[in-house]
Amino acid sequence: MTQERCEADKSIERVAVDEMVFPLGVYPIEPMEPKQGYTLEFESADGDDKSGDWEEWPDRYVFDIVISAERLPGLVQSLLALMPQKIYPILDVLGRDAFREIDPYISYERIGLDQLLDGLIRFRDFFFEDGLIGFGAMSDNPFLYIFVDEHKIVTVRAEPVIKDRIESVLRAFELKERDDPAGADSVAHEHRGVLRIAEDRPDLLGVDEIVERLRDDWRLLLNVDPEQNYDDRGRPLGVTAWRCLVRTPGKSGMGRYAEILLTADCLREAEDMAADALLGELDVDQLEEPVVISADRLGPKEFRRELGEEIPGVERSLGKPKVWSKKWLTGETG
Repeated sequence: MTQERCEADKSIERVAVDEMVFPLGVYPIEPMEPKQGYTLEFESADGDDKSGDWEEWPDRYVFDIVISAERLPGLVQSLLALMPQKIYPILDVLGRDAFREIDPYISYERIGLDQLLDGLIRFRDFFFEDGLIGFGAMSDNPFLYIFVDEHKIVTVRAEPVIKDRIESVLRAFELKERDDPAGADSVAHEHRGVLRIAEDRPDLLGVDEIVERLRDDWRLLLNVDPEQNYDDRGRPLGVTAWRCLVRTPGKSGMGRYAEILLTADCLREAEDMAADALLGELDVDQLEEPVVISADRLGPKEFRRELGEEIPGVERSLGKPKVWSKKWLTGETG
């Protein structure tokens, strides 16, 4: 069986300026002088000492690192080698939610560092070339946070005890501390997705499929409050429309996918309603429950467009939790 993977579109022209090569998915659109290197700052401890929450961050040094695209995978691998064998993976994806620009995923369970590295190898172009995603990992003992943003700028936050080891890695890549490192984000620039999709290559996955695989493999959860419904500015939205993609177990372990259009007042309610809408159609001997792959909020106009027909009373009922439509997108599928 051919392993699922991804591949950048080879027709996309790469941008290079002087000795700086930019990722395919993010590049400057005005003249600039790129500068590889890093800045270094100190941040004091924050968080609630009494909470015991793993997100509490101690005193740390912060490195912001600019490096040419062809050297980025090697640098990330060298930095990840400083982490313990169990880590928390992080993934940011430009999403389709009408009220949130970025879908932030994180695992609240430690996974093996080897699992993270396997994903980075398998979906290399997605992580290191696509201009619409960011990724990284975090450990809490010792505290070490490594994140590659959508500009492919690397941020490292580390306890003081690790500082010398990080600087040793940076020296190995001939990166020097400077006041003005400059990557694509230092001037006007563009972002784009770069993955190739081909009907004759079912082994090549798109972004949605990769995110689904990573959510399973890395145990990722959407890092938003599931009991509240706010926009990016923190404004309460009340009941909103949602499009939910749900995976259900099929015969011989193969999956079936359904799209549920509904109204709900928070992520938790939307996911519960979407899963419950399919329970009656599962075989009684199936032990697995439906899995909500994505739950994106829609604006009222888009929601009415998605419904695809005039439904009596739709205007009056959008403010109430309700399942509006359900359709199977696939039969048995891998």
